[in-house]
Amino acid sequence: MNRYLRLTALIIAGEMIYSLPFHTQRYFRPTMLEVFELSNTQNGDMFAVFGITAAFSYFFGGPFADRYSARSLMVVSLVLTAIGGLYMATIPSIGNMSVLYGYWGITTSLLFWAALIKATRDWGGDSSQGMAFGVLDGGRGLAAAIFAAVAVGILAQYLPTETALVTDDERRSAVRSIILFYSLLTFLSAIIVWFFIPITPGQTNQRGNPFAGVPQVMRRPLIWTQAAVIICAYCGYKGLDNYSLYATQVLNMNEIDAALLSTYGAYVRPVAAIIAGIIADRYNSSKSILVLFGIMIITYGILSYVTPDIVSTNVIFANIFVSYFAVFAIRGIYYALLEETNTPKHLTGASVAVIAFVGYTPEAFFGPVAGRILDANPGVVGHLNLFTFLGAVSIVGVLVTVVLIRLNSRSKESAEPKGFSV
Repeated sequence: MNRYLRLTALIIAGEMIYSLPFHTQRYFRPTMLEVFELSNTQNGDMFAVFGITAAFSYFFGGPFADRYSARSLMVVSLVLTAIGGLYMATIPSIGNMSVLYGYWGITTSLLFWAALIKATRDWGGDSSQGMAFGVLDGGRGLAAAIFAAVAVGILAQYLPTETALVTDDERRSAVRSIILFYSLLTFLSAIIVWFFIPITPGQTNQRGNPFAGVPQVMRRPLIWTQAAVIICAYCGYKGLDNYSLYATQVLNMNEIDAALLSTYGAYVRPVAAIIAGIIADRYNSSKSILVLFGIMIITYGILSYVTPDIVSTNVIFANIFVSYFAVFAIRGIYYALLEETNTPKHLTGASVAVIAFVGYTPEAFFGPVAGRILDANPGVVGHLNLFTFLGAVSIVGVLVTVVLIRLNSRSKESAEPKGFSV
């Protein structure tokens, strides 16, 4: 039972750490843009600040996960992130919001992410890495969906269903309540981690340079290809943040229904991640990722062309939810590549430092790029162009995954003992 309580704590903490910077934007993008008086470009630039500080935090924070207890690192991160939410609830200016997102780039990444990945890898053991990471990401998706449903309920308490009747004061009160709700959840997650994640024996007192393993990791081509896979997959994930805006501007849904659409999409995440984890453990993580990128190419290709004037909205909804499935499935298993490529466990933190530093660069560039694509052609055309961009990134994802498979095959061949086989 303690083993599963530990995984549950990792799941809740792993999602709530990002609820303030991301859930508020993913599920309530149209309302957030109105309240904070942001254009798509300004919003994207704000996320770029987050991405830059997060990238360096991943790199410098990763090796500490190989030295110190995950519990302590995660608790500090969660508390500091929750404090930022209290400031966000004051509805600061655009400039101060950018500073806040830079702060969150540090609090969510410096001490937290590598600790979470290492704790999950340890939980999965030698034979269940796909399942471990699949359940982690799937569980995070379920937690996101449940709490987002509550937050949508909060939004509905303040806003009438007719968009034209919504006042600025109603939007502001709704957003402030949602932010405080997520701040409370983040703080409670820190308490859960403190009670259910044990201190890992023998880690807290280790001495020496925590960055000693980084040069060794950086000499492995497989690490760089794993990072490239995550870049492409994460662009797809960041693209999901625009779905609620797409729903209002292209599908003509109101703000509440648009938020509900994104919430329903979050329910796809646990199913996709767990199925992907089972398949990855039974067959192969990299080949599963290859197929999923192929599905994304087809789906984005369709969404980059169709509109409600051309096809039934049911066709559009079907492709939206297929894209949710593919994106969440890849996210559920791309860290299982660490085991598939025989990355030493004592170098997990250093490996995650390099992979995350490179792989999560979409945090810095995707928002500004997407914002400019949308603002260059406001409305339907902008969203179609954004799906075209996502399709192109998915094509690159196929290519880098093929390279990873070939490199891994050659690495295993060179590691096999030479001589006669019996």
